[in-house]
Amino acid sequence: MRIDIITVLPELLESPFAHSMMKRAQARGLLEVHTHDLRDHTPYKHGQVDDYQFGGGAGMVMMPEPLALVIEKLKEERQYDEIIFMTPDGLQFEQKMANKLSLAANLIIICGHYKGIDERIRQHFVSMEISIGDYVLSGGELAAAVVVDAVGRLLPGVLNDETSALSDSYQDGVLAPPVYTRPADFRGWKVPDVLLCGDPKKIEAWRHEQSLQRTAERRPGLLDNAGQE
Repeated sequence: MRIDIITVLPELLESPFAHSMMKRAQARGLLEVHTHDLRDHTPYKHGQVDDYQFGGGAGMVMMPEPLALVIEKLKEERQYDEIIFMTPDGLQFEQKMANKLSLAANLIIICGHYKGIDERIRQHFVSMEISIGDYVLSGGELAAAVVVDAVGRLLPGVLNDETSALSDSYQDGVLAPPVYTRPADFRGWKVPDVLLCGDPKKIEAWRHEQSLQRTAERRPGLLDNAGQE
């Protein structure tokens, strides 16, 4: 998979992809992440990429021409499955969306700034708009890093144990169950006996029950969406 990220602050994206699973994914040739400094593609003086909004109002808007130029340049080089704009008014990012995007070959992610991007770019280039939550960040870089991490870890070969992702929260519509490790008795706080019994069926049944209980307590709406009581 290749992901091209358009940004005015490429340095913000250096660390998230230089460590842990994202570093491993790139080292194994499973994921390519390329950042493109929008200021390198603007035809305007002094690297200008934003201007005042028509109609007045506080806040600058990212201009259409620099974004159009870099998107068109990338599209000349390869086909893209989605051109994504990170925006607070986009679709809420969730695990099902990450699963779907992990099947793509090439993605473009646009990181907004200021009051956002010119609406004409959204209308004529963007195919998908994503929000990571009902709040506003200073820019789309951190949101883009979240999406890349959530998608990249799902690529076959990234996780050492690929079955690990199958038991993550939200993967099957419920939250993950509690997990424990050694020692079995820590300060008198003991691991549930069922996890030490060695019976996979009993352990799986306990984990399923715990998942449903935790989901009912913390995110009951997930059970409603799944049609469970």
